[in-house]
Amino acid sequence: MPAKSPTKPIAKSKPPKISVGGRDRTMESIAVWQGAVLGGIVSWIVLASHLNLTQKLRSLLQPWVAHHVVTGTPTILQIQSFQHGFLDALFSGFSCVVSVPFYTAFLPLLFWSGHSKLARQMTLLIAFCDYTGNCVKDVVSAPRPTSPPVRRITATKDEEENAMEYGLPSSHTLNTVCLSGYLLHYVLTCTQYEDAYVKFVGISLACLFVALIGLGRIYLGMHSLVDVLGGLIIGLVILVFWLSVDECVDSFVVSGQNVTSFWAALSFLLLFAYPTPELPTPSFEYHTAFNGVALGIVSGIQQTYYQFHHDAVPHLFTPELTIPVLVGRMLVGIPTIVLVKFCSKGLSKWTLPVVSNTLGIPIKSTSYIPMLNGSVNGKNSDKLTHGGYLRKLFSQLDAFDVDTGIRFLQYAGLAWSVVDLVPSIFSHLSL
Repeated sequence: MPAKSPTKPIAKSKPPKISVGGRDRTMESIAVWQGAVLGGIVSWIVLASHLNLTQKLRSLLQPWVAHHVVTGTPTILQIQSFQHGFLDALFSGFSCVVSVPFYTAFLPLLFWSGHSKLARQMTLLIAFCDYTGNCVKDVVSAPRPTSPPVRRITATKDEEENAMEYGLPSSHTLNTVCLSGYLLHYVLTCTQYEDAYVKFVGISLACLFVALIGLGRIYLGMHSLVDVLGGLIIGLVILVFWLSVDECVDSFVVSGQNVTSFWAALSFLLLFAYPTPELPTPSFEYHTAFNGVALGIVSGIQQTYYQFHHDAVPHLFTPELTIPVLVGRMLVGIPTIVLVKFCSKGLSKWTLPVVSNTLGIPIKSTSYIPMLNGSVNGKNSDKLTHGGYLRKLFSQLDAFDVDTGIRFLQYAGLAWSVVDLVPSIFSHLSL
């Protein structure tokens, strides 16, 4: 493989000179809107908890959705009457294509193939879809179709975990609407196609793919018709909203002020701005993971945009970035991000209990640290009275699940390595 010269960082354009007074006013306005956003989320958390909004919304929506799930069972059975091994494999394959593991492998390839803007936009869009869809799932807490009589096909471990979530909305349908719609928008915008026929074909293919995903979720017994329709409607709403703000979000991530600190605070608050489901499900774990991924991507892009992610970086199929070079990047990059994830997890498992114990925060662990069956401070409760106000405050709270912090930090570390550490290695290796 011929050696390639490392990507040259683009020179930063000099910003226009701003007077000291003007700079102060700009910084003040930035601090105001960022504070307003974070303050609004805190207020929402307090208000929703005080008014018990989750329970009230659930009492209104759950009976209606559950009724439609039950009455929709004959429709599912009718669709499943066409059972065939080929259809089982086809729809199971489609489900894998729009699953979380697929995104985990696909998004780094987008970054490393030179399509950084598309990759970061799709990453943040997925995180937004995941948060919104899972919030609705756990607020409504509506059941999936009963199996039996419905035949449920879970061909992968990921599907088995999906079956443990609530039904409405169908996350696969919601994510497919948003990602296929945004990808189509991006391609048509970048290529500047004005041909109505090309646009018609693109829209038709996107609609066909969404329809196959929705049909497949019903055929596999994972969702009822009301779940799929809910995912379709919510997905369209999110897509329209995202298309109206994507450029503003990207501009802020690339060149905004206080980006990393603001996003870190936002990510932390979103761990609490989440409804409590009727029964525990994996939905919050998925939200925590993508929340961490979003923070890692944003913080990494903010630091290395002008080195590795600007618009002038080589794209795939150009002389500077050929297929062999991309294969070399994959062979180096994938093991690296897996190693970073492993190290981040191990470091978090060691540091978070120590920090919590120091602050007097009671913690528990449901999976990552088996020895923590309850509060690490439970045996030392008699010493809390001498630990200061902070210890006394935390001692009155329920134990925090340290698994949330571990999961959040390991995925943040993984995402950061995709856009910061690994491109630095590529540069040193002339890949």
